[in-house]
This record gives sequence, structure tokens and C-alpha cells, in this order.
Amino acid sequence: MTSRTPAMRQLLLDLGHEAVPDLDAFLPGANAEALSWLRAWPAHDGPLSPLYLWGPSGVGKTHLLRAMIERALALGFGVVWLNAQTCQMWDGAQPESPTLALIDDCERLDAEAQHLAFKLFIESAAAASAEAPPLFIFAAAQVPSVDLPVRDDLRTRLGWGLSFALQPLDEAGLRHALQQEAERRGMALSEDVLAHLLTRHQRDLGSLMGMLDRLDRYALSAHRVVTVPLIKEMLAAEPA
Repeated sequence: MTSRTPAMRQLLLDLGHEAVPDLDAFLPGANAEALSWLRAWPAHDGPLSPLYLWGPSGVGKTHLLRAMIERALALGFGVVWLNAQTCQMWDGAQPESPTLALIDDCERLDAEAQHLAFKLFIESAAAASAEAPPLFIFAAAQVPSVDLPVRDDLRTRLGWGLSFALQPLDEAGLRHALQQEAERRGMALSEDVLAHLLTRHQRDLGSLMGMLDRLDRYALSAHRVVTVPLIKEMLAAEPA
């Protein structure tokens, strides 16, 4: 990465304990256009930045942004990751390599994080005018950029480029996602378990995946398969 950011190299797992997602694991549903654009990036005609993804919790915004870390690094780019909790950086293959900045949960950025995000836009514009290695910016939030509760100059810049409104998966998509993740974990989900999860609990994918993770751990500790009674038992044992 160039001198625009401190030289820091950190492990991808610093982003959390979850496995680092990739684009192949994203179930597009109604979001095929956004996924296709990200797969093809940076081989696009026209502006490549900024990109803004928005939609309710659980539609996969963070999944897509995090998936672009490995994609950018594989291309030799440097990467900056900024959200409400952290700012992390990875060096590019060469000092003159381009950089991809990823800004997640824009609606939750505090004043310091908003200043850092705005500085990235200033540096991106400066790099373009000086014909320096480009700094691309992708961002995500739950609301359209015009509705973001951030400083005006940052809100304006986040809305400059291409925007995709991401839609939740329908029931068929949610079923497929749950079955796919269960198979990855070596779990068996019967039809009555799937129906219970989809009718008695929050239907956004993030919540359902969290429930599946809890069920997996509980079933393993109890040496039992996942059933509806097991789900009820686990929920009854959890703190209110």
C-alpha cells in the first residue's frame, strides 16, 4: 500500500471469528446484478468507485464487502477496512499498487470514523487528479446514502457513484441457505425444523444463521440431532 495509510498487515481473521466469506458463498436471490458487478470488478467500463450497497440487516452487505478483501489482495491491491469498531489495513503487492477501501455500517460511524472515511474520499480524489495509484471506495449501510446520519460532506460523497439496493432472500432462498450451511457443518435439518425456524423466529438471514450456529453448538454438546424439541429446549435454557 502507498504512504496514504500506515504500513499495517493484519490477519483476515482479525475481522472476527467467522470464516472469511467469498463471493461464491453469497446467495444472490434478487441481488444478482450486484454480485455480477463485484465478480467482474475492476474490469468495468466507466467509474469504478465509489460503490454503495444498502438494505436491511441480514441481506449480505457485510458478506460482500468482506469477500472483496481477498479478491483485492489476490489482485495485488492494498486494502483498508473501516467500520464502527475498527480500522485495519493490508499492504499491496507493490508500493504503487492500487488500494480498495471498504467502509461498513456507515450509519454507525462515530465522528472519528467519519473523519477517516471522508479522508479516504479526499485521498481518492487526489490520487485521481495526480494520476497516482487509485484508491477505490466501496461502502455499505442499511439506508440510502441520502438518509445517512453522518456529516454532510461524507453523505454527499457516498452518494456520488453506483448504488445497489439489496433485497432479502425469499423463503426458497432462505431454505437453500440454511440447508447449505447445515450441510457444511455436517448437520441434518428436517422439514419440520426448517418450517419451525422460518415461522417462529426472525426471518433475516443473519438471525437465522446465528440461530443455526447456536443450534450446532448445543446439539454437539448434548450429543443429539437437531429437532424442534431440541430448539425449544435450547431457547428455554438461554438467558432471557
